[in-house]
Amino acid sequence: MSELLSFPPRRAHRIAVSAFFFLAGLCFASWASRIPNIQLKLHLDNAALGAVLLGLPSGLMVSLPLAGWLVAKFGSRPIALSAALLYAATLPVLGLVTEVWQLVLCLFVFGMGGNLLNISINTQAIGTEALYGRTIMASYHGLWSLAGFSGAALGTLFISLGWLPWQHFLVITGLALLIVLAASGKLIGKDPHGGSDQPIFARPDRSLVNLGIIAFCSMICEGAMFDWSGVYFQKVIHPPQGLVAIGYTAFMSTMASGRFLGDWLATQWGIKRILQLSGTLTATGLLTAILFPWLFPALVGFLLVGAGVSSVIPLVYSAAGRSKVLSPGVALAAVSTIGYLGFLFGPPFIGFIAQAFSLRVSLGLIAVLGSLIVLMASKTKFS
Repeated sequence: MSELLSFPPRRAHRIAVSAFFFLAGLCFASWASRIPNIQLKLHLDNAALGAVLLGLPSGLMVSLPLAGWLVAKFGSRPIALSAALLYAATLPVLGLVTEVWQLVLCLFVFGMGGNLLNISINTQAIGTEALYGRTIMASYHGLWSLAGFSGAALGTLFISLGWLPWQHFLVITGLALLIVLAASGKLIGKDPHGGSDQPIFARPDRSLVNLGIIAFCSMICEGAMFDWSGVYFQKVIHPPQGLVAIGYTAFMSTMASGRFLGDWLATQWGIKRILQLSGTLTATGLLTAILFPWLFPALVGFLLVGAGVSSVIPLVYSAAGRSKVLSPGVALAAVSTIGYLGFLFGPPFIGFIAQAFSLRVSLGLIAVLGSLIVLMASKTKFS
């Protein structure tokens, strides 16, 4: 903590915000890595699991207007601190549930806490961008993904050691509390444009709708990997028990590294080309894992999916922030609302299709959405 305080103020703010992005990614990936274990514990089939997973994005969607209002009224710093504590503290409870309704309720709270943290810490990120005078948002999202990789790797380790989910989650909660204690003092105290009366909801124009559709498709693809990659490996690939989470780990590794390259690549080739490439990689990766359901080709496929989705959301948010029709905050809220519908409908959609046909068929339909990213990017004008 003393080392953090010794940095120049601008850099100290950036490190503190980065730490909270890492906390958010670590908590989410830890939950995702244990979904197959909890599915077995509660004796859920694919359709039931899909319905249960609806609890998390439902909590997220319900909290969207609440998060905006709370951040506007009280500032992003206290909301980020409260949300981080709520998010981390919910994890061990998720590991202790014994009934389906308990899991749904806990996932709803987990989703609310995650979105409150997401909105507040992204507001902090906008503040640090103002201090630096340049875009650094992609690096924050890269740290979230790096934390996801770390959380997936820890999940693989704890599974191989035979730890129960609640034991695993308790360790993550402890790490999260240490991050809050070390970094909370260097979050930005006053948000830029904090007193504005901009509306929370606004009608987007065509270009923002296109960006929202791209975000929607990407978030469904991400959600498929977050919620179903472990299940796919367990029930279709059939690896050794200790390698059930390796597909998720592969996905997160290229997702993290791709985000650190996203800003540079977009500068070199333009946002349109990168989004087109992203959709192509996503569709190709999913089809590879589906058509060749063995360990090595499935891993290659998941690596491609991670690279494909890595830069989509940061680049879409960056493009939305340059809207000439709406202010950056309102435009970002409009695109985020459309995009998060992907998280809302993705998990149950995959589960119901998997139950009616197969998990391979449901992921094949997700691959089509990767192709839709290419189409929508081609039809969108980027400034």
